Amino acid sequence: MKEGIHPNYREVVFHDVSNGFKFITRSTLNTRETIKMEDGKEYPLFKLDVSSESHPFYTGAQQRLVETGRVEKFRQKFARSSKSD
Repeated sequence: MKEGIHPNYREVVFHDVSNGFKFITRSTLNTRETIKMEDGKEYPLFKLDVSSESHPFYTGAQQRLVETGRVEKFRQKFARSSKSD
């Protein structure tokens, strides 16, 4: 391998800020923050909004649908136009 052309591949802590879940994996991300983990080592830190621990698809949580009435308005609009034909 050529020297100086490859990104720094190292262990990085990913922290899901929505529920506090942390995991360590290898990555080439550049980070400004670091964190000291339970093993006593200091790792680069990357904060996530959503991970598999908090996403409804993986957790099985039901998403709420908000009915705005747009579908009914659409049906009423085109129901009237088709009757006039």
